[in-house]
This record gives sequence, C-alpha cells and structure tokens, in this order.
Amino acid sequence: MAMALRFNVFGRIVAVERKGSVWQAYSVGADGKRSPAAFVIPDFIEEPEMEQYLFDLFHESATPGNGDVKRIT
Repeated sequence: MAMALRFNVFGRIVAVERKGSVWQAYSVGADGKRSPAAFVIPDFIEEPEMEQYLFDLFHESATPGNGDVKRIT
C-alpha cells in the first residue's frame, strides 16, 4: 500500500506518495485533480524529512502571505 502525504508548499498543494522505494509527487489543482509534479524527490528522503526537503527545494516561492511548508492532515 502506498504512503500518501499532502503538503501546503508556499500556498500550493502537493501530494506525495511512496510506492515501494520511490517517491512520486503530484500537483493538486483547485478542483482536487492531481497531475504529475515537475520535480523529483530522491528515494533516500524519509517521511520526517519531507517538509524540510520541500522547503529547501521551493524556498524561492515564499511570499509574506505564504512563507512556509506545512503537512496537511
């Protein structure tokens, strides 16, 4: 079974799934539909490191109103 995570990445919703040893990332649209994201998450990134990894990858997208990466439950 795939591990599914969701994050608010500087105002953008990103879904991340672990299938076996591979992470797959998806951009989630306003309608809830997912499409493959245009970035790769290395397989050595562990779940507890994911927020920091996404922050480091997209930190240039930060704005005063959207300045962080948060996991969505």
